[in-house]
Amino acid sequence: MKKAYSLVNLTKAKDQEAVQSICIKQIQLGEQKQEFNKRPAKTSRHSLSRSVSQSSTDSSVYSDSSEDESSPRDRLQKNSRGQSDFCVRNIRRAECGRREIELAQQEMPALMVLRKRAEGERPLAGAKVVGCTHITAQIAVLIETLSVLGAQCRWAACNIYSTQNAVAAALAERGISVFAWKGESEDDFWWCVDRSVSLEAWQPNMILDDGGDLTHWIYKKYPSLFKKVKGIVEESVTGVHSMDGFRLVKLSEVVRHVDMVITCTGNKNVVGREHLDRMKNGCIVCNMGHSNTEIDVGSLRTPELTWERVRSQVDHVIWPDGKRIALLAEGRLLNLSCSTMPTFVLSITATTQALALIELYNAPEGRYKQDVYLLPKKMDEYVASLHLPTFDAHLTELSDEQAKYLGLNKYGPFKPNYYRY
Repeated sequence: MKKAYSLVNLTKAKDQEAVQSICIKQIQLGEQKQEFNKRPAKTSRHSLSRSVSQSSTDSSVYSDSSEDESSPRDRLQKNSRGQSDFCVRNIRRAECGRREIELAQQEMPALMVLRKRAEGERPLAGAKVVGCTHITAQIAVLIETLSVLGAQCRWAACNIYSTQNAVAAALAERGISVFAWKGESEDDFWWCVDRSVSLEAWQPNMILDDGGDLTHWIYKKYPSLFKKVKGIVEESVTGVHSMDGFRLVKLSEVVRHVDMVITCTGNKNVVGREHLDRMKNGCIVCNMGHSNTEIDVGSLRTPELTWERVRSQVDHVIWPDGKRIALLAEGRLLNLSCSTMPTFVLSITATTQALALIELYNAPEGRYKQDVYLLPKKMDEYVASLHLPTFDAHLTELSDEQAKYLGLNKYGPFKPNYYRY
């Protein structure tokens, strides 16, 4: 599902229950040509494949069966500097997480270029960014990039199953106030969100959110603080138009025959008990939307149905007649709960988010109205171009005559804002 980005200025916040936002950086594209002609040291295919395979299979990062399952809220931990303003599963796993972050850096070239290009001027100096995202090695590269660019960061997880515990420990060891561990309870989740916000000596002025939980929490519980937030960066995986290009059928008409049901609507109770009852034996049911509301999992927690844990994040729900369905991640976001994503893909997302924070934080008064904006193609193309040298791809610049013939600026954007692919 294609991601869509939007932006909003919240210098004077108005009532908005759900805010999806991302902001834009006005790039000096005139300098871009020279930068692209300077080819950075390429990461070899061997090291790229090694990074992908190791990140996907390293049991020390993704398997937590040997760890204490009690909530880390119940014990005090300190990093090597004596700091304790964090809550992770096990701070002693920081070294393992650091290796994963270093591997991810190899496949996130644009963020590393951004660090080098903007480190001296520190465009986020004074920014206090509170974040609620998946906490993976790739997102750790983003968080640490924001820190290099001058921001102070506090972070929580947007999903109770997607946190990579060793990576969270590595961030805590580096002094990032992170509150997250894999397998949080619902109460843990909101406790972590609150701890990332509520520090008497620290008030956030920027938000980086994934799914809107953090934004909603601050808006409801800390309205006076919310009014001081300058802007929010938020990504959406549901897209602007979730039905483009798909044949539409009613679930009730096909549910008896399908082998797998994947929800990705962003809505509530899309798959209800009436659908689950009619599914055939062995059907796999899972969700790719952000929240665990698309599948009515609560309707399955009844005395006549038996739950059988097959492995981590995989349950069989068994009906009295022996029929069973496989429910993945208890109906929560599937990809980062049960697996991972390619680092190079996440590099594009993270670079866009970093540039968005820079623009929102540094935008002069009045540049953005209190509104939601789609990310312009000029930003899309700039972020994409930063990644081209990694796989030895180079752009041929249009001549003045060619640009005039096509009706384009020779430096872009090359596609209209409505163009999506």
